[in-house]
Amino acid sequence: MSLFAPPEVIETEVFVDLPSNFRTRRERTVWADTNRAGQAIDSFLEGPAFDADGNLYVVDIPWGRIFRITPAGATSLIAEYDGEPNGLKIHRDGRIFVADYKNGIMLLDPDTGSVTPWCDRYRLERFKGCNDLIFGAAGEMYFTDQGQTGHQDPTGRVFRLSPDGRLDCLIDTIPSPNGIAIDPSGKIVYVAVTRANAVWRMPMMADGGVSKVGTFIQLSGGGGPDGMAMTADGGLLVSHVGMGCIWVFDKLGQPRWRVNSCTGLSTTNVAFGGPENRTLYITESETGTILRAELPVPGLMLFSHQA
Repeated sequence: MSLFAPPEVIETEVFVDLPSNFRTRRERTVWADTNRAGQAIDSFLEGPAFDADGNLYVVDIPWGRIFRITPAGATSLIAEYDGEPNGLKIHRDGRIFVADYKNGIMLLDPDTGSVTPWCDRYRLERFKGCNDLIFGAAGEMYFTDQGQTGHQDPTGRVFRLSPDGRLDCLIDTIPSPNGIAIDPSGKIVYVAVTRANAVWRMPMMADGGVSKVGTFIQLSGGGGPDGMAMTADGGLLVSHVGMGCIWVFDKLGQPRWRVNSCTGLSTTNVAFGGPENRTLYITESETGTILRAELPVPGLMLFSHQA
């Protein structure tokens, strides 16, 4: 039985289809053997983020590639390296950070294509497999460490990396932490818990820790929540992998809109762009496409676009 009225449906269109010259390798990879049931794939796009000039960056996990897409839709390869880039965010000063499933948190130089380690260990131990990241108002970085955790191993983690280099583990009991978002007040961190098919709410305490972590949204069906984003009025967007849609919830957790994929079902991540920050861009990883749709509300301005 539904607890809410059905949300209004918003349709998408294809903005960019990964060009054929970047699809020449359709093979099995170590990453795909574990995470895509051994499928031979030519790409798996994730981690969309805009720079100050309106260029869209996306990562390709199994082939260790990072692409830049102009506002007109021209796609170019910026980096290709020995890694599994999963999430990407841009700092206010223009630095580009990557949550790499294989290597940890990396720093990308878009001019040279070099990708170098930034934070690759916690107390000398390697991460399980970093997934996504976000910046807080003071420049602190929050990132998820997912690995292969799930109900069989609920030890996924969320870390906070302060500008001074201090690394804190905020929670280490999550069955598959994935996307991450921060509300406009900076006092609530939302975590997409893929294997629990839920979004957790993490209140930030005055001392910097977390307490009373609870379930904010419980989904059903599909594969679970992935990337997330916030609206300017405190609403939450949740990419529902396997359901082929993006759910838009208000700040109370009530569904407002359902943004439907016009291609495949692997809607993995989202980013707001456009002149009024109302255009939603979606990575549809099954088909290697970037979708877009106009939303009635603007997205929350990210740290990368703050003065």
